[in-house]
Amino acid sequence: METPLSPLEFARRTRRLHGAREAVVDGELRLTYEQFFDRCDRWSAALAELGVRQGDRVATIAPNTHAQLESFYAVPQLGAVLVPMNYRLTADDFVYMANHSGTTVLCVHSDYLDAIDGVRDQMPDVRHFVAFEGAPRAGWLDYEALVAATGPSFPRPEIGERDLLTINYTSGTTSRPKGVMITHRNAAMNTIGTLLHLHLGVGDRYLWTLPMFHANGWTFTWTVTAVGGTHVCLRKVDPALVFSLIRQERVDWLSAAPTVLISLANASPSDQGSVPPGVRVVTAGAPPAAATIERLEGGFGWDITHVYGLTETAPFITVCEQLPEHASLAPAERAVLKARQGVELLTSGELRVVDDLGNEVPADGVTLGEITVRGNVVMDGYYNDPEATKKAMGDGWFHSGDAAVVHPDGYVEIRDRIKDVIISGGENISSVEVEGALLRHPAVGEAAVVGLPSEKWGETPHAFVVLLPGATVTADELIAFVRERLAHFKAPRAVTFVNELPKTATGKIQKYVLRGGAANLSRQ
Repeated sequence: METPLSPLEFARRTRRLHGAREAVVDGELRLTYEQFFDRCDRWSAALAELGVRQGDRVATIAPNTHAQLESFYAVPQLGAVLVPMNYRLTADDFVYMANHSGTTVLCVHSDYLDAIDGVRDQMPDVRHFVAFEGAPRAGWLDYEALVAATGPSFPRPEIGERDLLTINYTSGTTSRPKGVMITHRNAAMNTIGTLLHLHLGVGDRYLWTLPMFHANGWTFTWTVTAVGGTHVCLRKVDPALVFSLIRQERVDWLSAAPTVLISLANASPSDQGSVPPGVRVVTAGAPPAAATIERLEGGFGWDITHVYGLTETAPFITVCEQLPEHASLAPAERAVLKARQGVELLTSGELRVVDDLGNEVPADGVTLGEITVRGNVVMDGYYNDPEATKKAMGDGWFHSGDAAVVHPDGYVEIRDRIKDVIISGGENISSVEVEGALLRHPAVGEAAVVGLPSEKWGETPHAFVVLLPGATVTADELIAFVRERLAHFKAPRAVTFVNELPKTATGKIQKYVLRGGAANLSRQ
């Protein structure tokens, strides 16, 4: 009598109960769930006619469009494996991921057709190239034509909860991207945990400010559907468009990395317009600064929830759950608490912060350790990479690489990536803590802190700062500002003002670029 845990089961329920509700908004296109699932079935049938069988890989390179969203249902219900690629990577990366995963069908948005045309001959296993959008061209199948011409019937295989659902490639900033194997069970448990803690409801409207390719859109590709909510597609994050859609589409929820939230908080009054209060925001991808949370909650009247996880954990393993006693705190104090990573989700499994010997660190808010986790959301491993899999989780725990402390109330707080902790004169300095202090200065829009070599101290903190439009401040003034708030040895020894910080497609600051190529950054 057991039903395999799978996001497809949530889709089945929504199709039965909420067929007439609005499912997708993508520009002028509006689809009910009945129409949306009919399109998914037709695409499944078309893929079957193209020879896609259970276990085959189907990859996509696309922004947040209805076609991209349809792939998260049409491919898995065939028993095939979806490979959503980061569209901001290079053509060489696309070739590597397609060949490494064994992709047989590659679906590409019109913005990236030229890039793939230049490397098609380097992907011998890809049997069919499908254009999601754009004028028909030689060698490409037309997605919309296939969906329109194919009936909705296809053979539905039996799918187990431990079957592979997606392969999600990591950013590969220091090596080749690794293929994270996410099972149907992983994704289903993350979806259930999200709904237990974040309380999305029937008819809620979710704006896609987060790339769907990134950890399967933090599984909101399935979570929104599970409650009969509306997916409002956004192909590119532009603050003016974000605020416009929030107003026009009556948006209730959005997810974003802290860098995106900073861009919204710092947008011009003309771009912001009249900002509707009450929007609920899920943020993750990097530790958010308390100042950013305070600005959005105090300035916009939005409600920010901080979650934490990795692609390898499907992705959520903690949520900064608000407690009744937090309500009486001053906004600044509450923002500091909300910036912490928080506590385990009910469904994610067990989390421990351990020292180099594997012992749990004391809950003193001071002692650093590494976040490790085991449980329902941890990946099945890295595809075709047993060495990396063993290194990450060979002892039965997944090792995150994040350095954190545990507070007396049990809430975890990341202080840095282990590789980013600055060790200056024998003292550990959290770059995240220094960045948080810098972001409290009224002239600072964005900040990143890295350790640069020092003959005397080994390394010292160096800040890279993007100022707000029209703002002025000197390096000495910023250093003094941090010294007033933190121990003097934690303050930057130097500040470089830059026009922008290097970021990944998901908004994470690329600190290795700052360390290795600081001299090449454009300066103000």
